[in-house]
Amino acid sequence: MQYRKLLVILGLLCFRISIFAQASNEISGVVKDQNGNPVFGATVIVKDYNTGAVTNEAGHFLIKGDFRGQLELETSFLGYKTKNTSLDLEAENHTGFTIQLEELATNLETVNISAKSKIQQIEALAYNIDVIDAKKLHNTTLDIGHALDRVSGIRIREDGGVGSRMNLSMNGFRGNQVKIFIDGIPMENFGSSFQLNNIPINLAERIEVYKGVVPVGLGADALGGAVNIVTNTYDKNHLDVSYSYGSFNTHRSNLNAVFVNKSGFTVQLNAFQNYSDNDYKVNVDVADLQTGEYFPNEEVKRFNDEYHNETFIGNIGVVNKPYADRLLFGITLGQNYREIQTGARQVSVYGERHTRGNTIMPSFKYQKKNLLVEGLDVNLNANYNLGKEKIIDTVHRRYNWFGSYVDYDGPGGERTYTHAEFQNNNGVVTASFDYKINEEHAISLSNVLNTFDRERKNLLNTENDLYEQPQKSNKNVLGLGYKFDKEDWSITGFVKNYNQVNIFEEAYNPTGNYGDVAYRHKKDRFNDFGYGFAETYFLTEDLQVKASFEKSYRLPEPNELYGDGGILFEGNTSLKPESSYNYNLGASYWFNFNNLHQINLSANGFYRDSRDFIRPILNQNQVLQVMDNLADVTNLGVETEVRYSFKDKLSAGANLTYQNLRNNTKYVGGQTSESVVYRDRIPNIPYFYGNADASYNFKSPLNKSHPVSVGYNLLYVHAFYLYWPSLGNTKLDVPEQVSHDMNITYNFGEESNFQLTVECRNIFDKKLYDNFSLQKPGRSFTGKIRYSF
Repeated sequence: MQYRKLLVILGLLCFRISIFAQASNEISGVVKDQNGNPVFGATVIVKDYNTGAVTNEAGHFLIKGDFRGQLELETSFLGYKTKNTSLDLEAENHTGFTIQLEELATNLETVNISAKSKIQQIEALAYNIDVIDAKKLHNTTLDIGHALDRVSGIRIREDGGVGSRMNLSMNGFRGNQVKIFIDGIPMENFGSSFQLNNIPINLAERIEVYKGVVPVGLGADALGGAVNIVTNTYDKNHLDVSYSYGSFNTHRSNLNAVFVNKSGFTVQLNAFQNYSDNDYKVNVDVADLQTGEYFPNEEVKRFNDEYHNETFIGNIGVVNKPYADRLLFGITLGQNYREIQTGARQVSVYGERHTRGNTIMPSFKYQKKNLLVEGLDVNLNANYNLGKEKIIDTVHRRYNWFGSYVDYDGPGGERTYTHAEFQNNNGVVTASFDYKINEEHAISLSNVLNTFDRERKNLLNTENDLYEQPQKSNKNVLGLGYKFDKEDWSITGFVKNYNQVNIFEEAYNPTGNYGDVAYRHKKDRFNDFGYGFAETYFLTEDLQVKASFEKSYRLPEPNELYGDGGILFEGNTSLKPESSYNYNLGASYWFNFNNLHQINLSANGFYRDSRDFIRPILNQNQVLQVMDNLADVTNLGVETEVRYSFKDKLSAGANLTYQNLRNNTKYVGGQTSESVVYRDRIPNIPYFYGNADASYNFKSPLNKSHPVSVGYNLLYVHAFYLYWPSLGNTKLDVPEQVSHDMNITYNFGEESNFQLTVECRNIFDKKLYDNFSLQKPGRSFTGKIRYSF
């Protein structure tokens, strides 16, 4: 294992040399304002070479490439006049020179309104949306999942440490009810090697979080929210490489590299790996397997929880051509290994069970603005995953939490005697067309097709007919939208068609005699329409109000219908699609003092009225989870956030979310008596939680050109019920949780393009819990080094 980690690290470091060795010239300098102060974030472009750079906090920039003769540099920054600079490489010094920008004769407030950043433009849309600027987090040790955990209204639920199963909870909806996208492509078929908690934050440029109503362009069957991870799409040469090491023998490496020549030909490479022993301590009840002696609340180390994954993403194609803004052919390759320490609850403990999986996914991307006619934008994507998943349980033993075990005679496993292999053969094709009729009117059309055709076998029992039965699912979501924009008012209306066909063999008893089982072919179909609108109005330049409504459907996923082979889920082919009426109302207010202090206040209220609500429950032996429908569920809640910033020095914020998720199913199974859990709070879902964060940036006292940043984050989750409170269990089962994190980042190097980060999570080593009271890691320390240009 150690040699593999060493090879990965050496490969990442050597890659920089090999791919960019052809650069024979460097252009470097500093951008300053009229007062001689460095300009941070200015863009310097080498015209006709399709390359450039952005200045760091010291105003420095460095551009590498194969440059010849006369050059023209274009330097621009918000609030300053664009400046063109001529450069003769043969006659002039092209390193260390200064470019001085002149301020526009316009006040800052006007400039901010007329030239909003991409993130500000998205947040100004009618949808209830938050946007994470992922670039500000690239120096941290966060993955995508834990970055999302800091957004108001969101809780990340996970079963343990690195590589554990993770899902996202948003305003009461959780798991597959909230859809995850990468560059607008659903992640449903990416495989186990590509999950939220193993994707490094450096892969993303920004993360868009849609709460409630989801745009037609994303096009999938989200019940009440979606997350779109927008990756770094550099159209110039770029390299970002990092490595981190932390507690529980955790190693993470990441590489992002882009090569673009002046003809538009591009090669894009992303690679990352994660490894951890996950041997953190937990508190459990233990029984001695030999004597039966009982040891309550023992602190023990997890001993069968090793995880590693390696993923490679490669794309080759062209950018900025007359026929395509982006045309890429790609391949995603990945593999993972995960040991299974527990079942759905910590009362089940294993010592040898494990899973393996891989991803082999070719892909195609095409984007073009103004295709054939002015205003018509086209976006096409397709991928198909040929990867496999395996579950191995072939050691006939029983373990306890001390790591002791008892062997049993004959073939068998710790839970089920199996060496099962699954190939899901799942693919996605997406197409979206946006046509801007004029400055006020636009229409959108999108379609998302998902296919799933599982092939499976048990290598220990190849004659088992059960593994020959089909498990197929095809779904299609078609959307049509219309948008009207007029000055400070915008409204979007849409309609969606949801279609699903599931094909499987249904077990039944043909004779009525106990134990007789036969199978019959079953084809379930579903087809229905959803609709909605989103509206926003700027009452003043700084005060925005939003309102939206949607009737949405969420179609069951294959793992929910057919299970995952006994890893975590048991299948339920009788599961019905769920639907929800989603209402959202919110407001945001921005104001600043002397262009130094900025404050943002926001509040959003939401109401969800759901039918056939899909939620996880424990199966009969409480080892696996199984998805089940609850006829009627309502949720009324509110989320608030406040943020403050001072220049580029200080940033702080806090958010709180309260949700009242209730069982509104009065009668169950045709009974005439009221359900005993009617109006109960839905269990195993937090209902009051929040975050707070602060960061401070300053110059190193040792070297004024080296920026330093210190950050702090607080996570709070109020105690919540693990089971129905009316079923004889009135106490809150999962206790209150408070966690504190801190980090410090030091930038160094001639261009400050090296970053060293040290981070501590859960500083006070508090006990943290999640799904069905599974304990998460305690205090951990991590160090990360990063290089980028």
